[in-house]
Amino acid sequence: MDTLTALSPLDGRYASKLTELAPIFSEFGLIQRRVAVEIAWLEALCDAKDIPEAKELTADDRSALRAIAADFSVDDARRVKTIESTTNHDVKAVEYFIKEKIAGTPLEDRGEFVHFACTSEDINNMAHALMLRDGLVVLRAAQKKLTDALAGFAVETRDAAMLARTHGQPASPTTLGKELAVFVARLNRQAAQLDAIVMPGKMNGAVGCYNAHLSAYPNVDWEAFSKQVIEGHFGLKQNVLTTQIEAHDGMAELFDALARWNTILLDLDRDIWSYISLGYIGQKTIKGEIGSSTMPHKVNPIDFENSEGNLGLANAVLEHMARKLPISRLQRDLTDSTVLRNMGVGFGYSLAAYQATLKGLGKIKLNTVRLEEDLNDAWEVLAEPIQTVMRKLGKPNPYEQLKDLTRGRKMTAEVMQAFIEGLDIPADDKALLLNMTPARYIGMASKLVSHIQLIP
Repeated sequence: MDTLTALSPLDGRYASKLTELAPIFSEFGLIQRRVAVEIAWLEALCDAKDIPEAKELTADDRSALRAIAADFSVDDARRVKTIESTTNHDVKAVEYFIKEKIAGTPLEDRGEFVHFACTSEDINNMAHALMLRDGLVVLRAAQKKLTDALAGFAVETRDAAMLARTHGQPASPTTLGKELAVFVARLNRQAAQLDAIVMPGKMNGAVGCYNAHLSAYPNVDWEAFSKQVIEGHFGLKQNVLTTQIEAHDGMAELFDALARWNTILLDLDRDIWSYISLGYIGQKTIKGEIGSSTMPHKVNPIDFENSEGNLGLANAVLEHMARKLPISRLQRDLTDSTVLRNMGVGFGYSLAAYQATLKGLGKIKLNTVRLEEDLNDAWEVLAEPIQTVMRKLGKPNPYEQLKDLTRGRKMTAEVMQAFIEGLDIPADDKALLLNMTPARYIGMASKLVSHIQLIP
């Protein structure tokens, strides 16, 4: 497939950026993991002392069996698809593929234990959980790289006094570093929730009751047997109470947590876009790069805009899956099947967004001159500390006095200091207020940045 003729930008424009996800969420990735689950189940059956018909494996048998999963190739996946063209059933095609692979080998007599007592969803839910687990490793690495870069810029700008803007209006000064540190803390909090998620899995038959299992081997502890495959072999978490399908609640938790992380990043993209618009942050020019087809001077914040757009698409998919997948009529309907095939879409747009933001962070620089200009033009923000000191000293109507002085009027250093000079307050308090400027009125902003170093 040529990327120029791809229907989706994930397989076209962004394909080169998403190579880590393609082997996981592609049709190949799904089939590969189905094969891995089938092989692990067969190996466990052969190892069970209470299932003598599934003969014990020799060392060579075990190596040959595991190689079917470990060496699974694109050509193997094509063969599965060829079989599926006849069966019209994707999981049954995997079963037939494995039987085909062991035909004429010492493993052939275990053929009927491939997919033994399993329903398709026993294989699918495990494969999907493995896809999500593996895909999350890729996303978390990109998230950490982005968050580390943001934390580095926050520390670098921890003392850069900046006029805050609440409701878009001038507000008590802060520092750029402190505002960026807020995003670092928010992103890390959601990342910790992502890291705490262990995907559930089930291997308990057609309606979750081990019916077929017990009909053949009533004395086997099938719940414990399944747990060993799900948790011991694959490191997932057994869900013991299911219908034909694993309920997908764990998936919904993951998608919701990922969407929250993405929402915070989108918030960051917009804030940095605004800081660039205000001139607080500049962008390094790149030779040969064009910002406008007609305006030569422009250096646009395109990386943050690209990220914002891709995050919107990612969350549209993730949030739909989180709302839809936990719902299934009675013991099973098929509406989850086509939705699950779009997991990689949500992950793909997320990764494209992370890369765009990271690229943007690599191009920004602090504009201290513009920060100072805005602070020096906003002496009205000192109305807050002046009226607060007056309150402490019991002066009458301090808020109202400062309101009358500052609202709707241009404030300068001279006007504010004249007001302070006219106050009947102790010399120490007056000296503190007279020494205050918008740039010095930043509270604990610089110190607060140190808290991000306490977050893993």
